[in-house]
Amino acid sequence: MNLSVAHLGPPGNYSEQAALFYINWLAKTQSTKAILCPYPSIAQSLKAVAQENALLAVVPAENSIEGSVTMTMDTMWQLDSLYIQLAIVMPIVHVLISCASSLDSVKTVYSHPQALAQCQGWLERFLPSVQMIATNSTTETLQKLEIEEGAATISSQRAAQLYNLPILAAGINDHPDNCTKFWVVSLGNKSQDLNQDLNLDLRRATNKRYTSLAFSLRANKPGALFKALRIFAQLNINLSRIESRPTKRSLGEYLFFIDLEADYDDEVMQSALKELSTDTEVLKIFGSYDVFSTKDM
Repeated sequence: MNLSVAHLGPPGNYSEQAALFYINWLAKTQSTKAILCPYPSIAQSLKAVAQENALLAVVPAENSIEGSVTMTMDTMWQLDSLYIQLAIVMPIVHVLISCASSLDSVKTVYSHPQALAQCQGWLERFLPSVQMIATNSTTETLQKLEIEEGAATISSQRAAQLYNLPILAAGINDHPDNCTKFWVVSLGNKSQDLNQDLNLDLRRATNKRYTSLAFSLRANKPGALFKALRIFAQLNINLSRIESRPTKRSLGEYLFFIDLEADYDDEVMQSALKELSTDTEVLKIFGSYDVFSTKDM
């Protein structure tokens, strides 16, 4: 079986690394070949699956330092029928790639906003006066480093090797335990058939199953969110993440994204979701899945 796997490009960034971990893990258990399909943005990677131009997408969902990746959350809400197959947790070690002779010669640092934020303390300490420019990817500007004087990019060691560029500083993320959770996403109506075709035994990953969902409230009034969330407390279902995002309709209106330590098929979870649906305007279930570490794949 051939898999087409969409991910944020250009090649060499962390999304591609996570995708490679996934397809190499599949290759260990069955003869599955994959074609990596880089896209200019996270949103386009997910849209490729929704439009059936790719079978899967590997997208960053949450970082241990900077929290959720908002483009992933917003796009998952906007698109229908996307389903999370599993999650992959990967350590992130940033390096500063540049053709400059020293840190004193660096004038501009390019990278994805998440990478810039994850290295904010280091940048303030060692490059306090340089210009920071956000890009769609940690590898988007690597090809201009040899022609733009004083330019640098925060990316991965693998990217430096892939593009044959020098590393000016290594391990520059502010926290040594920096890691990102990536989602492997498919079309919901194909998820069960896909798992059967790949012969995946996903429940061996962890003892816990996680369910991700999002909802909007019927009205912005006191107690509305509490009423929705207390359902899970009453049924002893733990929330591992909750955050709000604007609905993009009007100021002060929000969506709520939640990760729960429970399986969608559990009887208690089904009861909770049935009750939750009566208190929400729109409720979207993104899927139930196991979480793998790249160290175990």
